Amino acid sequence: MHGERDLYDNQWVKLQLWDVEPPGVERFEHHVVKLQHVAVTAVVDARDRVLMMWRYRFVPKRFGWELPGGIVDEGEAPEETALREVVEETGWRPKNIEHVVTYQPMVGMVDSPHEIFVAHGADKVGEPTDLEEAGHIEWVPLADIPGLMARGELLGSGTLVALLHILATRGKQTVTAAH
Repeated sequence: MHGERDLYDNQWVKLQLWDVEPPGVERFEHHVVKLQHVAVTAVVDARDRVLMMWRYRFVPKRFGWELPGGIVDEGEAPEETALREVVEETGWRPKNIEHVVTYQPMVGMVDSPHEIFVAHGADKVGEPTDLEEAGHIEWVPLADIPGLMARGELLGSGTLVALLHILATRGKQTVTAAH
């Protein structure tokens, strides 16, 4: 990389122009979007249900199911964010929380690390405190997830990655299933 410059920057999004020369490719300018670092959590109960929220998202202009999650605050560990967001958005406190993967949702143009967590079991500790984020909260059977996915009712890559991880490891002896 030969350099970068900011084209736009605020607390939510930064747009940069990078001067790059990848191996075997001629030098060129490339736009890069930097978004926040986020944590998303799938909480599964003993009845094979996952804690989800039915919400309206104005960017795609539609309702859909999402897992709780949000921005990792400065100085906050992603695990703390994951726990805090579940409580704020649902009123449930996970009994345990485990990191399963970190990924970038659009690796070619967007820098936005997504931390995915899975929790097994939760206790109701109150009502959601972040009412704008909460929407309708429901324990959704894992058996319903493939149908929701097929109908396009699952919103956000973090929701999809977490649920696909759970479905792929269900019934297998893994770190997440050991709890």
